[in-house]
Amino acid sequence: MATAATATAGSRAAVLLLLSLALALALRASGAGAGGDCHFPAVFNFGDSNSDTGGLSSLFGAAPPPNGRTFFGMPAGRYCDGRLVIDFIAESLGLTHLSAYLNSIGSNFTQGANFATAGSSIRRQNTSLFLSGFSPISLDVQFWEFEQFINRSQLVYNNKGGIYKEILPRAEYFSQALYTFDIGQNDITSSYFVNNTTEEVEAIIPDLMERLTSIIQSVYSRGGRYFWIHNTGPLGCLPYALLHRPDLATPADGTGCSVTYNKVAQRFNLRLKETVASLRKTHPDAAFTYVDVYTAKYKLISQAKKLGFDDPLLTCCGYGGGRYNLDLSVGCGGKKQVNGTSVVVGKSCENPSKRVSWDGVHFTEAANKFVFDQIVAGALSDPPVALRQACHSRGQ
Repeated sequence: MATAATATAGSRAAVLLLLSLALALALRASGAGAGGDCHFPAVFNFGDSNSDTGGLSSLFGAAPPPNGRTFFGMPAGRYCDGRLVIDFIAESLGLTHLSAYLNSIGSNFTQGANFATAGSSIRRQNTSLFLSGFSPISLDVQFWEFEQFINRSQLVYNNKGGIYKEILPRAEYFSQALYTFDIGQNDITSSYFVNNTTEEVEAIIPDLMERLTSIIQSVYSRGGRYFWIHNTGPLGCLPYALLHRPDLATPADGTGCSVTYNKVAQRFNLRLKETVASLRKTHPDAAFTYVDVYTAKYKLISQAKKLGFDDPLLTCCGYGGGRYNLDLSVGCGGKKQVNGTSVVVGKSCENPSKRVSWDGVHFTEAANKFVFDQIVAGALSDPPVALRQACHSRGQ
């Protein structure tokens, strides 16, 4: 009898185990399990030129040709020959490319909106775009735009209907969406560009973290629960930064990148990681993913030739020759007067897919794709969750 009872108990345990496994597989297949895809219906992005899909172009004049030549075949509001990391993020989630909130023509916000603007910073710039090159659309302004977008889009969606229901998001999308942030680079460079010392630049980092925290908490208060936050890249490897402050170009590492610039970027990133961890504790019902794009970008730059690229510091779309093929007074698509005629001199290199730097400030599409491929699976994230599973990092 004892043997039979033991066998019966064993059979029941086996059945329960099989049922548990079947349930787990079903949950995983439906995306409800811990490792299942999150099915974000929309993305709302905040940032600078690294993720601007047309904001600055809508405000201050379009990014000229040859921007957009590789993928879009024409300028598309991006300071790049093609797609940005945010474009690859949208594509990988099965969403359309994000329309810039500031672009009033032909935009579709059904699956999200992009508040990023080239030249933007976390702190407000005490200058103008025309004097400094930095945007007045700071992170707090981007949040105000987001608030207006929620209020006005839902008012129109519910009261006007018709075509507006085809180009505006549903109300529930705001709590289900992925909120992406990629900003901070311009706070560091703008501080350096007014000849501040490294100590003075580092001194602003705590304030930057407080301001960023406040904005993220404000997005949380409006329903945001899933956050994907990029750190800043190796600024000492950007030709425009090296030309603006040639005194910081040395000492340089083996790749030719400024050690000083990069150390400050790393300090910013360390504080950002701590800030994200703090947000995680403060809001345990939200999912915060810190994404180390610095490592992805530096890997590309330091191993460029091994990875199929050529000189990582040589600008593709530039003018002037020299070490970087970059003249700060003539940007990509820029013109000069030659014998009384305006001539385009800021021309693209023949094969952008072999270059890392597009215009001395931004990456090429090929470089952006490499960075995306490095971060999409979560290998460089804290916690180490994949993009499609970024809703599962609550409390981690």
